[in-house]
Amino acid sequence: MKKIFSWSILEFLLVSFGIFLYSLSIKLFILPNNLYNGGIMGLSQLIRTFILNTTNIKLSFDIATPIYYLINIPLLVLAYKKISRNFFSRTIYCVTLNTILLAILPDIPNPITHELITNILVGGAICGFGSGLAITIGGSTGGTDIIGMVLTKKYRKVSVGMINTSFNVLTYSICGIIGGIETMVYSILYSIFDSIIVDKMHLHNICSSAFIFTKEKPDKIIKYIKDKLNRDATYWEATGGYNNTKTYITYTVLSKYEKIQFEQDLKAKDDRIFMVTDDGVMVNGNFKKKIWFIFYHIFFLMK
Repeated sequence: MKKIFSWSILEFLLVSFGIFLYSLSIKLFILPNNLYNGGIMGLSQLIRTFILNTTNIKLSFDIATPIYYLINIPLLVLAYKKISRNFFSRTIYCVTLNTILLAILPDIPNPITHELITNILVGGAICGFGSGLAITIGGSTGGTDIIGMVLTKKYRKVSVGMINTSFNVLTYSICGIIGGIETMVYSILYSIFDSIIVDKMHLHNICSSAFIFTKEKPDKIIKYIKDKLNRDATYWEATGGYNNTKTYITYTVLSKYEKIQFEQDLKAKDDRIFMVTDDGVMVNGNFKKKIWFIFYHIFFLMK
């Protein structure tokens, strides 16, 4: 696992579980309700619907699955050439596993519940949690993620989220023409809820550094970081350049989610504290991703 994916056995199992949940949500909540997913999977569903409507062919399996894989092949080549071999190996594993699971998991002819909103919320939560879990550990479901990452290298003002959103706008516009406005609206609601969960989890995958400047010895701040966030911190004494007064600087590295929580609590306790943060820093060594901490917040707190 280390040589091929740079994953530990646990990380490999968690990514596989995340892709399983992603595939399961499509089988249980998307397909039985005739809804459309976002991204390349949604495009594959649209192509399938167009083919079936124009040819009147009746098939015993969902051809959206092989279409999904075929579309990803040139994108995987692009990932290999333009991004990295490590990202390529991880993506090809996730895409292949997703394709296999969608092929072998049984089709559900009828929705689990007759309340469409319930299907959307539960399905979106499972789908977002599954794909978010894979992304958090460095996996990728391919598709528009690859396009976005390639374009962000070339154009500074372009982001992966921007590419995904633009692609989904086009996908759901076609969905409205083919499946009707009601199908389009419910599909968009599903995609929005899915994206919210993915974003919540993705915040845990971004490392942020923080410098906290205080006039008093930062014992309480360090105690909070250790007890509440289960992280560590380093502090040192400095001299303020403006009026030559004694200043204490505390340095710590947190996930972006923890940093947001930390900022809110610090502001509530003392608005005189001065803090400088930086997102997206590289951290090597013993910095835990805290996967189980993510589970807790997604399912119980929903912060």
